[in-house]
Amino acid sequence: MNTLVNVARYHLVERIAWLAMPWGILAFSFLVNAVIAATAPVPAHGFYTGGLASIYVFLLICGALSMSRSLPFGMMLGVSRRTYYLGTGLLVLVMGVVFGLVLTLLQLVERASNGWGLRLHFFQVPWIMDGPWYQTWLTSFVLLVLFALYGVWYGLVFRRWSLLGLVTFIAAQMVVALLAVVAISLSHDWSAVGHFFTALTAVALTGVLAVIAAAMGAGGLSTIRRVTV
Repeated sequence: MNTLVNVARYHLVERIAWLAMPWGILAFSFLVNAVIAATAPVPAHGFYTGGLASIYVFLLICGALSMSRSLPFGMMLGVSRRTYYLGTGLLVLVMGVVFGLVLTLLQLVERASNGWGLRLHFFQVPWIMDGPWYQTWLTSFVLLVLFALYGVWYGLVFRRWSLLGLVTFIAAQMVVALLAVVAISLSHDWSAVGHFFTALTAVALTGVLAVIAAAMGAGGLSTIRRVTV
């Protein structure tokens, strides 16, 4: 366990990338949306924005860079590939817990202040993050972990198979998505798909995302076993 903690602390040598930049990007996105909300006519339902996605996307980038830049030095220190990956996963889980709590707190402030006095719904996302505080925290936690592990997997694919492998990895995902669309179209079953998503609750969707996050973690673990440095 101590070794996993040391790996997590090793990543935090780059505190700006893991801790400062995600919140800096999110703060910039918030300020831009706040300025727009303060100067534009207020809609009847208030201002809803997708700016919260910026922190999730940036964690994906952090995850990818942590594998492409930090992994070689970690291996030089004598850490096994499995230990390095599990230590990275520990960092991701802890950050998911803490970051998720901060996002939940900001949403509570947003609700109490009537959208920061601007009717701006930045942290309160309709449906998926619009319920009790614990549901917001759980969904935030799952999304943060999912995006970070997805980025880690991308970084490992690049490290193992270089640019050609990364392009193939992306193309394979696009092909799977395209095949799913074609299969649904040929079966004329779009109504069933629509019914599934309309009947899905926010908690159930969070569960689905948690399963996907676990799959991302397993994919990264299987990829790192043969990564060369």
